[in-house]
Amino acid sequence: MTEAEVIALQKENERLRNLVSSLESQLAWLRKKVFGSMSEKHLPLNPDELQLNLFPEQMSDDEKAKLEAEVSAEQKNIDKIIGRTKEKPSRKPLDTSKLPVREEHIYPQGINLEEYSELAPEISDSLERIPAMVYIRRIIRHKYVLKSDIQIKDTERKTFEIAPMPLAPVDKCIAGASVLTDIILDKFMYHLPFYRVIQKYRESGIIFNDSTMNGWFSATCERIKPLYDVLKSEILSSDYIQVDESTVPVIDNEKHRTVKGYMWCVRDALHGSVCFSYDFGSRSKATARKLLFGYHGNVQTDGYNVYDDFEKVEGITLYGCWAHARRKLVDALDEDNPKATQGLVYINKLYHIESLADEMGLTIEQRRDKRKSEAYHIICEFEKWLSDTWCKVLPGSRMGKAIQYIYTLLPRLARYVNDGRINIDNNLIENAIRPLAIGRKNYLFCGNDDSAVRAAIVYSLISSCKAAEVDPRKWMTDILRKLPLYKESKMDIKELLPLNWKNKTDSSN
Repeated sequence: MTEAEVIALQKENERLRNLVSSLESQLAWLRKKVFGSMSEKHLPLNPDELQLNLFPEQMSDDEKAKLEAEVSAEQKNIDKIIGRTKEKPSRKPLDTSKLPVREEHIYPQGINLEEYSELAPEISDSLERIPAMVYIRRIIRHKYVLKSDIQIKDTERKTFEIAPMPLAPVDKCIAGASVLTDIILDKFMYHLPFYRVIQKYRESGIIFNDSTMNGWFSATCERIKPLYDVLKSEILSSDYIQVDESTVPVIDNEKHRTVKGYMWCVRDALHGSVCFSYDFGSRSKATARKLLFGYHGNVQTDGYNVYDDFEKVEGITLYGCWAHARRKLVDALDEDNPKATQGLVYINKLYHIESLADEMGLTIEQRRDKRKSEAYHIICEFEKWLSDTWCKVLPGSRMGKAIQYIYTLLPRLARYVNDGRINIDNNLIENAIRPLAIGRKNYLFCGNDDSAVRAAIVYSLISSCKAAEVDPRKWMTDILRKLPLYKESKMDIKELLPLNWKNKTDSSN
């Protein structure tokens, strides 16, 4: 090779380097436009330094072949996730340990029993129900006077003794704690509109109108609001919370129609307590900042962009939800089944690791180590697949939108590997927020903003009861009777929160 040829090759090599550098710069600019500012980060080999790779490696032929084999093996699990295969339901026998049994013996008619020997009988169980009983609680306070004062005519000089009147849950209200509890649970746990609750009481001969019931309900919410405030404060002092929001229709009296409001939900992911918050139905960034103002700790959310600002807040660590990422790919299955299935294979592997950790009963530290050694490697492979697949789909397609959603949030999604306490997804708070959706289908809307605030109070306390495995009826009936005493004696109402109430009740039994 002559010297001139060597110089020519060097020049060509330099030209190609410049071209590659230019193309990389263009690609970086395009990725920033598509994925946002978070794409300036990259996923390093060390999960403790989580970032997003701007130029991730492409998948090798061996990795692609391995993925295709895993897709075939995982197809049944994926069909199960999206509901294509369902197990046939089977009727379970009634649990006689929790319900009383009333036996009815039936003998064949028209035969002489002396001519027959009895065999083992055939037993069939069916459920029966006695309607709830409503009764009048009549308080008779016996009054006494000193015998030595009986002859005194001046009543002011006589010494009387009479038991004090028990404090009422709601002042000047004929409804007792059990009735107030029943009204609240009928609407917010069983999702009955008030007019149906009124009809139910009419069957028992008790007649009252809408305004009376609304007055009782409003007064009861005012009574339990201090407990709600303490619950909210306790949840926001937890080191790990989950946040989500859902719609609630509210009547706008000026527009004379319902408008879409939003109810925020914050869950203490360490203890399970739940708090709903309604701030004039707003879903804005300002509302989110107000809700989490002063909070320091771990926050797990979906991909709603109002949470992006908290990435920059000192003391807050944001985590993503893999269930939302999986949902995006499931939505793309009908459009691009092969690629969506490949993506689901990676996510299923992450969930499989969590299932194994649960079965093995791993400690928080052991789960963290297992995630770092196994799950993080899968996430890095998934990142390469996302980059490789993005070039093969249309940005506006469901598959393109799914990849864009996941790739943008990948650092936030991957961060859970560094803390064994953090859940892989936000499903538990979605379960807590589900009563809102059921309520929308039944009582349809809240009458105004104040009504939505009262709904938030009740939903918070009922959901926290369920999380603490406390019977909401027993709890609410008990605390409605105790709250007036706590207020009068200036006792700490924190003791009445569902989890604390349960611990105190269990210790006293």
